[in-house]
Amino acid sequence: MTFSLTGVCARTGMAGVAITTSSICVGSRCPHARAGLGAVATQNVTDPTLAERVFERLAAGDTAADAVAAVMDGRANADYRQLAVVDLAGGIGHFTGANILGTNAVVEGDHCVAAGNLLSSVDVPAAMVAGFEADPDAHLAERLLQGLEAGIAAGGEEGPVHSAALVVHHEQPFALVDLRCDWDDDDPVVVLRRLWTDYQPQMQAYLDRAVDPDAAPSYGVAGDP
Repeated sequence: MTFSLTGVCARTGMAGVAITTSSICVGSRCPHARAGLGAVATQNVTDPTLAERVFERLAAGDTAADAVAAVMDGRANADYRQLAVVDLAGGIGHFTGANILGTNAVVEGDHCVAAGNLLSSVDVPAAMVAGFEADPDAHLAERLLQGLEAGIAAGGEEGPVHSAALVVHHEQPFALVDLRCDWDDDDPVVVLRRLWTDYQPQMQAYLDRAVDPDAAPSYGVAGDP
């Protein structure tokens, strides 16, 4: 009931995830990223703690593949989990348990991996990878979102999706991009695109306010000089 695109930018060192699903609030539990380490999508019957265990392994020096193997080997309830990881060097690791729902597939790309379950067809992840790879000079958030949109265009899930999220981390311990549509009856990915279109021109200003408020632009609201 979920499909995701996890990737890093070789040019900037950004790491992130774009994801959508049929259930509510996917952004609260499935996409994860860490500056200097990489990004993780944990889905199907979701266990968010898997991402924390993977980041611990990446911080200890494991590749994405080794981190996934270390975390999932012998783990209780592993058959219900689907996990996709990209480390900052572009290494890829993934795991799909035996009890994953419906049609499922994973496709690796250049510094990215697309994974899904309850898909309309096994072609969806390949379309997502192609969308991500189409414009390598674009901002990572844009590339991830383009990949998610390509997945929708290729048929997406077997049923309708209702929530979507886009998360990107860069040089700070907080997210550079953290956008989500927690529920939409029609198309949460369209909502996510609108949020990114509105947020992108303001993104640097919010970062500046966190890092160097004296050099940051004013808020432009009533009472702000």
